[in-house]
Amino acid sequence: MTSIYSFSARTLRGNDLALSCYQGQVVLVVNVASECGFTPQYQGLEALYRDYRERRFTILGFPCDQFGHQEPGSAEEIARFCHSQYQISFPMFDKVAVNGPQAHPLFSWLKDEKAGVLGTRNIKWNFTKFLLGRHGQVLERYGSTTKPDTLRGDIERALAEAQTGFPDNDIKDQHD
Repeated sequence: MTSIYSFSARTLRGNDLALSCYQGQVVLVVNVASECGFTPQYQGLEALYRDYRERRFTILGFPCDQFGHQEPGSAEEIARFCHSQYQISFPMFDKVAVNGPQAHPLFSWLKDEKAGVLGTRNIKWNFTKFLLGRHGQVLERYGSTTKPDTLRGDIERALAEAQTGFPDNDIKDQHD
């Protein structure tokens, strides 16, 4: 069975990283952009990361320039922006495509695992979020307008599941 652990990605520093290094963690994967109307969500994402990282939670940020050319910078420029404007400390990766034939394999898999509103497969805009449980499986998909702070309940349930050993699917039964 495929999981997030089957993939690797290039970090902003240019290193290939096997995502299996996040095994056993609850993970939030987000496609991000520096010049988007949703860019202030970086603040909420960083707050989630700081609040939950000690409980084996991480956020993986993937810059994407497919929506309105809102991530035009180089990896170095993206890193500088994230640090200077939002003090981002969660892992950030190199720019990726999330739709189309050039889509990063991770995003192709995420979209196959969890469709969007009305069953749409493609990601509609920046700051789409995917929550994954401790076994690397997709639990939920959230649209761009979903503010990070509203994910706390789902993150708490995923973290509690990770501590108690209940299957990831139990979260779906508790989701509003």
